[in-house]
Amino acid sequence: MDWISILVGLIFFLNFIFAGILIFLERKDASATWAWLMVLFFIPVLGFALYLLLGRRLNKKRLFDWDERSKVGIEQLIRYQSNAIQDKTFEFKSKETEAMQDLIYMQLKNDDSVLTQDNAVDIFIDGQKKFMAMFKDIEAARDHIHLQTYILRRDDLGKRLLALLIKKAQQGVQVRVLYDDMGSRGMTKRYFRELRAAGGEVEAFFPSHVPLINPRLNFRNHRKVIIIDGRVGYIGGFNVGDEYLGLNKRFGYWRDTHLRVEGSAVHPIQTRFILDWNQASYRYDIEYADDYFPSIPLKGDVAMQIVSSGPDSEWEQIKNGYIKLVTNAKKYIYIQTPYFIPDASLLDALRIAALSGVDVRIMIPNKPDHMFVYWATYSYVGELIKAGAKIYIYENGFIHAKTLVTDDSAASVGTANIDLRSFRLNFEVNAFVYHQETVTTLCQIFIEDMELSTELTPELYQQRSHYIRFKESISRLLSPIL
Repeated sequence: MDWISILVGLIFFLNFIFAGILIFLERKDASATWAWLMVLFFIPVLGFALYLLLGRRLNKKRLFDWDERSKVGIEQLIRYQSNAIQDKTFEFKSKETEAMQDLIYMQLKNDDSVLTQDNAVDIFIDGQKKFMAMFKDIEAARDHIHLQTYILRRDDLGKRLLALLIKKAQQGVQVRVLYDDMGSRGMTKRYFRELRAAGGEVEAFFPSHVPLINPRLNFRNHRKVIIIDGRVGYIGGFNVGDEYLGLNKRFGYWRDTHLRVEGSAVHPIQTRFILDWNQASYRYDIEYADDYFPSIPLKGDVAMQIVSSGPDSEWEQIKNGYIKLVTNAKKYIYIQTPYFIPDASLLDALRIAALSGVDVRIMIPNKPDHMFVYWATYSYVGELIKAGAKIYIYENGFIHAKTLVTDDSAASVGTANIDLRSFRLNFEVNAFVYHQETVTTLCQIFIEDMELSTELTPELYQQRSHYIRFKESISRLLSPIL
């Protein structure tokens, strides 16, 4: 018994020391700290292991660097645009873009997000149409194909994509595939053997070097982009798998949002891919070449910025962009997200907007793909219902879109959910769009989706069972670490 008492005492002593380290050295925000303290004290040994895998912060040294970056002219362009906006001499091509110059300046200064105003944009909300267009563009590739995704499945869609990439590599097109090791955990090196034999290159982001153990498990690359010949870019929420075609019985129809871009905005999407690729690759770093950044003739008049964020960043750029869109809105704010776990700053901004008479509407799925996250979402939307926001439950399958649309003038479409994981832990990328016609189209899509949704009225929310209220409370408590 004495040995057992000593062991138990030692465990609790080490737990106390570890809790002190968590509080005084890690310097997390208060809500995350309290959530982890609960885990450590209620499940001492397992909690310690969970924290090592999921709770540690990423070293904030710059993970992504490209020595040849200045050759692209990005640094000079950022400096010019920043100074011109400050001096009121910058030539905005539309009133919508000029009205957002404070947001544009913030993204320029804190994320090097250059503004481009010559883009043509196609919006895809259906997986069948999106992949049909993407496959057509890949088929037309002549120089290179750069594909990055969080989830890459070995199902029918994944095999079709792989076969096409092998074909293009055999034709002499440079093919590079970057996938997240955790999101695509079913992937093996053998699966890409034929692609590599044809000259293609494949890398995994933050791979596990020991099976089932990855000290960077919590930091995932959630970005989903493809660049073809430096002229066409895709950015949005669709991964690669049969469920994104609506073929998964559990989820049914898959409702997502993705953009196809032609114009100068393809260049910053390309830069984002190269930075991620060079971080993941130790053998095949991409050096600067003009072919990756070709001169693109005028394609349209859509203004946009490509904005990235991640745990290596000093600022939560995409979240700050969301807050700026919300605080600038005067008429409406429409949000579609599969997860709604905002931090206090964004929740307050949305609550204040709703209380001020702005038409705040949020659309979430009618079914969970992550149980705790789903009930935490219910808890947070309940707060906004009290403030006058309207909440819609999408009933036509599963909604995975990550869109924020405001006032027919600005919108964000990309990979970042409205949750703490996207804000602080995942590597994300969004397109911030300043163009009345495009934003109006996204607004109309939201309104059409409302016809396929049920409004969660204050009366319906109050009628939820005690069991659901209990699940909401537990999930809300754990939300800082979900």
